[in-house]
Amino acid sequence: MDLIVSYPSGAPVVRDYLAREGAAPSFYGGHFADRKAFVSKADEVDRRFDRDARARAVEAVIVPEGGDPLRLERFVEEGGYMVTTGQQPALYGGPLYSLHKALTTVRLAEALQAQLAKPVIPLFWVASDDHDWAEANHCDLIGVDNELHRFELEAPNPDVTPPLHRIALGPDADAALESFLQTLPDTDFGTPYIELIRAEFGAGSTLPRGFHALLQHLLGPFGLYFTDAAHPAVKEHSAALLLSELTRSEELEAGLHDTATELEEAGYHVQVPIMEGGVNLFLEGPAGRERLYREGPNFRLRTSGAVMSADDIGAARERDPAVLSPNVLFRPVVESSIFPTLAYVGGPGEMAYFAQLKGYFEAHGIEMPVVYPRFGAMLVETKIRKVLDKFGIEIEALQRPFHEISSEIAREEVPADIRAAVGKLRGAIGGGVSELQKAASALDPTLKGPVQHLRSQVFGALDDVEKKVMQAVKRESEITLAQLEKAQLHLYPYGKPAERVQNPLYFLVRYGGAVLDDLYEQFDVNLD
Repeated sequence: MDLIVSYPSGAPVVRDYLAREGAAPSFYGGHFADRKAFVSKADEVDRRFDRDARARAVEAVIVPEGGDPLRLERFVEEGGYMVTTGQQPALYGGPLYSLHKALTTVRLAEALQAQLAKPVIPLFWVASDDHDWAEANHCDLIGVDNELHRFELEAPNPDVTPPLHRIALGPDADAALESFLQTLPDTDFGTPYIELIRAEFGAGSTLPRGFHALLQHLLGPFGLYFTDAAHPAVKEHSAALLLSELTRSEELEAGLHDTATELEEAGYHVQVPIMEGGVNLFLEGPAGRERLYREGPNFRLRTSGAVMSADDIGAARERDPAVLSPNVLFRPVVESSIFPTLAYVGGPGEMAYFAQLKGYFEAHGIEMPVVYPRFGAMLVETKIRKVLDKFGIEIEALQRPFHEISSEIAREEVPADIRAAVGKLRGAIGGGVSELQKAASALDPTLKGPVQHLRSQVFGALDDVEKKVMQAVKRESEITLAQLEKAQLHLYPYGKPAERVQNPLYFLVRYGGAVLDDLYEQFDVNLD
C-alpha cells in the first residue's frame, strides 16, 4: 500500500499561512517553519507555568492503558511542555483524519523534545461537550463489497441537544454496530478491533466513551496522552476563566470583531462569524447546550429563551461544573490556560479560525500557540494502484466528476482508424462547404445562409455519429471503467479526500496495526 503524505489545503488564509505569503502570517503567532517561534513560545509558557501549575495540568491528563505515568512526573519536575490537538467524538472513531492529527502531534512533540531538551507531552483533547449530534452520530465505510456505506444513529430526542457525554446510545446502536462489523474485511487482524468496538459502542455507552477507548487503544502505544472537555479537573481549573468571560464578554466581542474586520480587509473570509451580543460560552438549559447572549445586565439562552443573571449561571456551575463550557473560539484559550501548550496541531478548518484568535489570546494574557498543520495521507491500496497504472491516471485527476473522466478515457480508446476517418471526413466537409459557400455567394449572396445551415447539419450529424462511437467504446470498456469508478470511490468518496470520509477500521482490520506504524514513520517532523 502506498502512502501519499502532504499538508491538506484550505481557505486562502490557510494557504497563505503555509506558504508564508501575504498578510496571513501576521494573524497567527510564530510560524511553524521557524524554530525560534517554538523557543519564544516556550519562554512565554515558562512565565505562566511554574511547577505547581504543571502539576495541576497533569491532574487533567488521562494516561491510556500501557502509557507511561513516569513521563508525566518528569514533565512536572523538569518544566515540560505540551503539544495539543483535539476532535469531537464520532461513531466508531469517525474518519481517518483524527488519526492523522494525533500522529502528527506525537511526531511534533518528539521533535520539540529533542530541540528543547525538556519533556514535551502530546495531548489529545476529546471535545465531549460538543452538542452537534448530526456531525458525530454517523460513520462512513467503503466495505469489502467496494460500496460506500453510512451507519447512523438516531437522536434520542431531536428537540433537545445536550453535550455528547450526556447522551446514552439507544437500542439502535447494537443493530448499527452489527451491520458495521459485517461490512469489514474478514481477516486475522480484525479480532481485537471488533472486540473493542463491540464493548464500547453498544447500547448504553456514549460516543465519547467509545471514541476514547478506540483512540487510546490505537494511539496510546505511540505515547499519546488524552484529556476530555468534561474531565473534572478541566472544569475545576477553567472555572474562573469561564466566569470571567461573562463579565468581559462585550469587550472581548469587540476585539474579535476588530480582528474579523482586519481579516476581511486583508482579503480573507471569517471562518467563525462573530454574533452580535454572543458570549463565547454555552450553558446547559431546557433545550440542551445553549449559546449565551447578553440581554441587558443578564444573559439569554439562545434556543429556550430562558434569561439568567451572572449569579444564576455561577450557581448552576457550582451545582454541576460540566454545565458551562466554551465555544469553538474560546476553547483553545481555555486549553492554553490549563496546559502549557507550545503548539496546536490543526486541520484546515481549525487553522482558518485560529487566524481570528491572536488578539483574543492576548486579551486573556496568553500568547497564541504555534499553529502546526496536521499531515494528510492518501492510503492507496495495491488494487487501486494497479487500476490507476492501467489507465495512466494521476490520483488528483479522480477529483473530477466521473462522467468527465470516463468520456476522456473513451476518447482515448476510440480505435485509431476511426479517429483518422472522422478527422479526414471533418476536413473534407469543412473544405467542401467552404468551396461551395464561396461559389454560391458569388452567384447569389443570399445563398450564404443556406450553405451555413447545411454545414451545421452535416457537422451535427457527424457529432451524433461520434457520440454513438463513444457509447460503443464505453460499452466495450464497461468492466474496466467500473474498476476506475471504484478506484475513484476509494480515493474520493462523496468527492472528498478519503481521509475526510473513510473510517480507519477498514484499513486496520485489513492490514493490521502496521498501517499506524507506516503513518507514524511517514509523518516526519523536521524543525530544521
